[in-house]
Amino acid sequence: MFKERVERIQSALEPGQAFLVTGDTHRFYFTGFHSSAGSVLFTPGETVFLIDFRYYERAAATVTGCRVQLCKRLFAEVGEICAAHGVKELFIEADVISVNRLAAMRAALPDLTVSDSDRFDRMIEEMRTVKNEKELSLIREAQRMTDETFTYILNHIAPGRSEREIMLDMEFFMRRMGSEGVSFDFIVVSGKNSSLPHGEPTDKLVEVGDFVTMDFGAVVGGYHSDMTRTVAVGSATDEMRLVYDTVLKAQRESEKAVRAGAVCQDIDKIARDIINAAGYEGCFGHGLGHSVGVEIHESPAFSPNCATVLRPGTVMTIEPGIYLENKFGVRIEDMVYVTDEGSINLTASPKNLIIL
Repeated sequence: MFKERVERIQSALEPGQAFLVTGDTHRFYFTGFHSSAGSVLFTPGETVFLIDFRYYERAAATVTGCRVQLCKRLFAEVGEICAAHGVKELFIEADVISVNRLAAMRAALPDLTVSDSDRFDRMIEEMRTVKNEKELSLIREAQRMTDETFTYILNHIAPGRSEREIMLDMEFFMRRMGSEGVSFDFIVVSGKNSSLPHGEPTDKLVEVGDFVTMDFGAVVGGYHSDMTRTVAVGSATDEMRLVYDTVLKAQRESEKAVRAGAVCQDIDKIARDIINAAGYEGCFGHGLGHSVGVEIHESPAFSPNCATVLRPGTVMTIEPGIYLENKFGVRIEDMVYVTDEGSINLTASPKNLIIL
């Protein structure tokens, strides 16, 4: 998997060109190696993973898609490798490198033209959009852990427990199953706090009559999952049920329209129109979803402004919500895998209204 990715970048280089990766995400994407430092230098002749003493031994033993070199002076060694391969133009990650870092690179590499073109950023974005079978299997496993966490926590949500306690319970359970970490800081909000789309868990105690919204995910092999469920505790009012049913309808109807060739903003519009028609216009203030992979938020996105055409192999979330300020909120989120015929839902947890 990593060798093929490296070769795709190399094949896009013209004679005399090189590409330097320094960002954490793309470093992992091309090497499969987790570290807080290191750079990958692509030239037409070879690709080199430059890594410092802290990680060198482990990288040399595990990284197979490129040559691993102990790095002591990054810019000097980049210059030496580029000179050995006749490189005159060096591309960088335009989305990652700061203005100051770019200036420092140009000063340290006077024999090279350091380009600020985003050519390779866009190429990698396209590569990451389509998941292969190995990537999909890792996402499926991360989602399996997420589903199991939901099943577990349903028996541990009760009046008198705080949002923070529930969040920690979920995280510890997920890590005990083998998750490498959490996809993001879990959202567990209840009652009035559930009207905050990205609210943080607090010491607020869950009460009878509350909605509890949980947004969470696991990480397996560097790949993320993402799921949201909203449950009621003890009872639900007619208004709560109406809002829940509206969100569920928006989620299901938009999911039906997901397939290769569909336009992202059109999928978003399906859910938004249902919510607006139910009388909740202005209460759904975020996009319908986003791609997921080695980052929790990848491109493309289901949003009113995204005209990207879906490709087979993309993993997307579908997460409509309604948020009534100072009252309550509801969000329901699944992950789906885009195919030519439609989509495959990767999320197994029930999404009917559960009253605990």
